[in-house]
Amino acid sequence: MSNIKSVTMKLPSGQQPPTPPAQPATQTSRPAVTTEAAREPVAASARQLLDQMQLANRETTLARVAEIINRQGGNNADLLLDIRGKSLLVQSAVGKTELATGDWVKVMRAGNELQLMSKLAPAPEAGIARALAQRLPWQQTLDGGLARLLGTLTQGLRQEPLPGQLPSSRSPQPLPEAARQAIEQLVSRLPTGNSLTPGSGGQDATPQQVRQWLSESGLFAESRLAQTPSAQLPDLKLALGRVITALLAQQGSTPDQFNRLTPISTAELMQAPLQFPQPLATPQPSGSGDAPTVGQMLRLLAGMLNRITVNQLHSQVLTARGGGEAPGPAPASTLVLDLPWLTPQNEPRLAQIRIEQYPENSESETRSAKTTTAEWRLSLTMDLDEAGPLHFDVSLRQQAVSARVWAEKQSTLRQVNQELPALRQSLSDLGLEVTDLDCRRGTPQSSVTRLEHRLVDTRA
Repeated sequence: MSNIKSVTMKLPSGQQPPTPPAQPATQTSRPAVTTEAAREPVAASARQLLDQMQLANRETTLARVAEIINRQGGNNADLLLDIRGKSLLVQSAVGKTELATGDWVKVMRAGNELQLMSKLAPAPEAGIARALAQRLPWQQTLDGGLARLLGTLTQGLRQEPLPGQLPSSRSPQPLPEAARQAIEQLVSRLPTGNSLTPGSGGQDATPQQVRQWLSESGLFAESRLAQTPSAQLPDLKLALGRVITALLAQQGSTPDQFNRLTPISTAELMQAPLQFPQPLATPQPSGSGDAPTVGQMLRLLAGMLNRITVNQLHSQVLTARGGGEAPGPAPASTLVLDLPWLTPQNEPRLAQIRIEQYPENSESETRSAKTTTAEWRLSLTMDLDEAGPLHFDVSLRQQAVSARVWAEKQSTLRQVNQELPALRQSLSDLGLEVTDLDCRRGTPQSSVTRLEHRLVDTRA
């Protein structure tokens, strides 16, 4: 972290009173160049300028460097600062301090001058935001990508056409054996529509099975690989990487060449890439359409990897914001993931999952000695074909559980309402106290994460 010595910032005499930075800089930010007589009514002293900023002596505030107007000999510079929504021109001997347009600094009023106390640096979330911004436009839905990937098991892949040839002139060729094995291993580990039967929630094997599906979803790929280095570790993200490696080897290409490919993206994910849940769209059946080329499949796989990485980074952003500016209780950790699963017809579908953990709160809002207990919240969205889209919101606080089901089809709404008594009994059999259980028509309100550049003081 950098530690900036206090630097004096002088206010040139005769500049205009502070004005909002939205005004043109040539009219508000520089000293007036009119005659003395014309300037007298509007010119302001340094004290008046700082008073108009409502900045008391020895008070500190944040300022953004809107413009570096003139840097003289690398030491002195004229800076246009945005302070509390107003522009202010200052002269400063910044020395070796590296300042750039857009930087944030902490300043303190010292009499009729400002002191540059410290430069602020982007918080870790800003780095995550940059990584997200690079990948957001290039995401491929996992179910749509898997449908194309499964189709290659029977269709194969076409080689890239030679110059002057049409793409259709190249006949499909079987997958490389390493790519086929990686795809088959990937498919064998996916949940299926009949993996969990009604009433199986009380079986000992069910929690372990669900935990395995979540751990192999790709969300924890790097941490799992660090703990258990293995070339064949079962994991969706790592399995996609193995398919990519096999296809690159067949082409005689390198990872650097793969990184330069433009991923194939899904249009729906470009509209609101950090929305949960995403609108559900049924992908094309596996094997439909012409066999893709090797290059097309590599670009599709790149988009799928981006989707998993976006979920990883999105989870980090939400967890970093836990206990932040939002009013009310905030989750201490959040996981957002897409879990592909297979229908009985072996068609890929998607379960969108969001898991939030709320910590214990030692401060009781009432004056009793009791504390708020830790809470888990689960949101699950999936499309069950005939039943249509279903959304589940579940909250667990110690042994008390509440759940709400959203159904888009009227027929599904009736069926779910008929099953609610049996669901209540199943939850009670697990030793849970059911506090609320209902079903509604429609969809829950989506949440959208907005990326922000939050700052921390590098001297802290």
